Amino acid sequence: QVQLVESGGGLVQAGGSLRLSCAASGRTFSRYTMGWFRQAPGKEREFVAAIGGSGTTLVYADSVRGRFTISRDNAKNTVYLQMNSVKPEDTAVYYCAADVTLHVRAEYDYWGQGTQVTVSS
Repeated sequence: QVQLVESGGGLVQAGGSLRLSCAASGRTFSRYTMGWFRQAPGKEREFVAAIGGSGTTLVYADSVRGRFTISRDNAKNTVYLQMNSVKPEDTAVYYCAADVTLHVRAEYDYWGQGTQVTVSS
């Protein structure tokens, strides 16, 4: 079992920055791919970014590539999402997720409770 707790969400102006964190329980954190997904009101949950267990494999959605950066600190069991140049369309609940394989489907094995990000124009 892996438990995930997100933090760092909030209200930010368009063009600003925000960093999300996700703390994971357990001693096998480095075995898991970690992903970030988001869900806006009335929309399906969508993939944002993922990082392999060693931190060397990174995948981004086209909508965030070049603006968002995913990273992880295996010593701290934590994954981050640095969000720069945010846009109003980035407004959503952001979820951290863990899976044994790296993919972009919203079918990860473990999920956090989500953190709200609101971007004002």
